[in-house]
Amino acid sequence: MPLLDPQTWQTSQSRALTGPRHTVTEPATGAPLGTVVLASAADVATAAETARAAQGEWARLPHFVRAGVLRRAGDLFAAHADELRDWLVRESGSIPGKADFELHVAAQECYEAAALASRPAGQVLPSEAPRLSYTRRIPVGVVGVISPFNAPLILSIRSVAPALALGNGVVLKPDPRTAVCGGLSLAAVFAEAGLPAGLLQVLPGGAETGAALVADPRVPVISFTGSTAAGRAVGEAAGRHLKRAHLELGGNSALIVLEDADLDAVISTAAWGSFFHQGQICMTTGRHLVHASLYDEYVERLAAKAESLAVGDPHRAQVHLGPLIDRGQLTKVHGLVEASTAAGAKLAAGGTHEDLFYRPTVLTDVDETTPAYAEEVFGPVAPVRAFSTPDEAAALAAQSAYGLSLGIVTRDAARGLDLAERIPTGIVHINDQTVNDEAVAPFGGVAASGTGARFGGEANVEAFTDLRWTTVRGDVAPYPF
Repeated sequence: MPLLDPQTWQTSQSRALTGPRHTVTEPATGAPLGTVVLASAADVATAAETARAAQGEWARLPHFVRAGVLRRAGDLFAAHADELRDWLVRESGSIPGKADFELHVAAQECYEAAALASRPAGQVLPSEAPRLSYTRRIPVGVVGVISPFNAPLILSIRSVAPALALGNGVVLKPDPRTAVCGGLSLAAVFAEAGLPAGLLQVLPGGAETGAALVADPRVPVISFTGSTAAGRAVGEAAGRHLKRAHLELGGNSALIVLEDADLDAVISTAAWGSFFHQGQICMTTGRHLVHASLYDEYVERLAAKAESLAVGDPHRAQVHLGPLIDRGQLTKVHGLVEASTAAGAKLAAGGTHEDLFYRPTVLTDVDETTPAYAEEVFGPVAPVRAFSTPDEAAALAAQSAYGLSLGIVTRDAARGLDLAERIPTGIVHINDQTVNDEAVAPFGGVAASGTGARFGGEANVEAFTDLRWTTVRGDVAPYPF
């Protein structure tokens, strides 16, 4: 029996939610895949109250019970991989390899989260008084998760799994464009894994639903992944409501190619960094900074690689790139490319599209005023710029509002590490491109890329629990009045 049945969503969602009906669409063809009912702002209050009512009993369960649910959920992502892969390919436009990566990370996020359930919960403190004094991590209650369309499974599960493992309820608002693989698939997996009813509420919806989730007093912590513009609004609203907001936002990450780099090895790495999942990744290599001695050959070879890549329907053909998510994204990407060429940049490859299928694009003669170099494109566009010295490379890489990921390619790894120290980013990869993710690693950026590393291990504990100080005395404490 399939884990996900479009007819089941239509029936069950219609009873639970009160927003408009929404057609789940395959971006490669425009064909409908099913129908869901979106959540209205009014549905948020019901969902938050339901999750809060279920959370107390869940938090009181023995840690191994919560851990068991998370481990079973991880196993189910593998057991239902064929079905879930199909949804990731068709609904989000992923190629099968990218879908498999999401499924792998989703399972690992569940396994790592299971280990959080038995993590030491506090410390015994020294005290001036005759008493036991200790700290203890306690669940925040209900965590609100707002996730985007580009890596919908990973960017939902990496908040949902640890929040549940640590004893919280969760209200998840996936992007309506990926309501199934970013939301309903998680609900189905956790239900089959034995998660108690009510703990995980899935509310596909738009900005109004997200705003209601941020404002709801029963949701003290928000985990948001999305654009910097939307993240600013979430952060401002969360601040007004005196609640924590963990913001993982956009990027315009640089790949620095030093003069000693092996171009035979680096071109594949560079192409992957810019063109993986059509460039719709926050860590995408948005700026290629190449030593002047290598620049001409680098551009020629990267352009040749771009021209060799197949673009098409990932469900029906073996391709390297699938479609952009929708026409709005296409308009943005192509608009930035056209504005860049109008400003003097030159096309070395690409710059064309057929429907939502955008050719991998290489731009040269760019500078800090070139729109596709200065802004986050979120499309398969690789602007290439030359530098002459490491000092210039560091200055150019740091010349961005963002600070998410950084790649440095050199035969001297120590030199690469030294250069990285001069560039403010949340993530650095020496001899690799900028798009990497592991369930065990902290993830996050600085400046306009977000509020710092949040995911992984101790960062998850801090994100989804409160630290409580407790003291215990044998007798009532005496006071002078």
